[in-house]
Amino acid sequence: MKFIAVNGSPRKNWNTALLLESAVEGAKSKGAETEVVHLYDIDFKGCHSCFACKLIGGNSYGKCAVKDGLTPLLEKISEADAFVIGSPIYYADVTGETRSFMERLFYPFMMYDKNYSSIFPKKIKTGFIYDMNQKEEMMKTRGYEYFFEMNKTYMGKIFGSCEYITACNTYQFNDYSKYECSAFDPVAKKESRDNQFPIDRQKAFELGASLVC
Repeated sequence: MKFIAVNGSPRKNWNTALLLESAVEGAKSKGAETEVVHLYDIDFKGCHSCFACKLIGGNSYGKCAVKDGLTPLLEKISEADAFVIGSPIYYADVTGETRSFMERLFYPFMMYDKNYSSIFPKKIKTGFIYDMNQKEEMMKTRGYEYFFEMNKTYMGKIFGSCEYITACNTYQFNDYSKYECSAFDPVAKKESRDNQFPIDRQKAFELGASLVC
């Protein structure tokens, strides 16, 4: 069982990375072989709109024709049994690197037939982990869940199934006094970090375990 965790955050040891670390531990607890990939370490761009993946009889039908730093990861995911994508939320959406990765990952397998069918060769379990400095009630009020559900629909249709978890009101800095951040209550932030984030990490652990079961 091969499980891949894709970190779409520029940080390798902060909220998203820690949640993915827990997901990986969950996958390992079920005997999976795991790997973590950091998108910000890879030199790549989003979809080039070349349509080579849609060209009937073409050499790149059903796969991305662009050859760059992302190519090995796309190949690994094609061979994986499960994977999860983690990203912080910037301006109500995933990071730019995460979005560019999703374009390159999704598009080659989605056909333009009447059902927008998937030609991914097998059914696997997939997931998203989203973290944000917004409180849960603000996440809902601002409609973030619409985008999360849309990503879930795309991922599930293409690969077989998808689930996601969210971590809200996350800690942004170790020392809030060093930054202009008067929009936030540092005491409440620390309380959330100490009390809620461990719960979020447990949810990530359980997600990782469920994806490889």
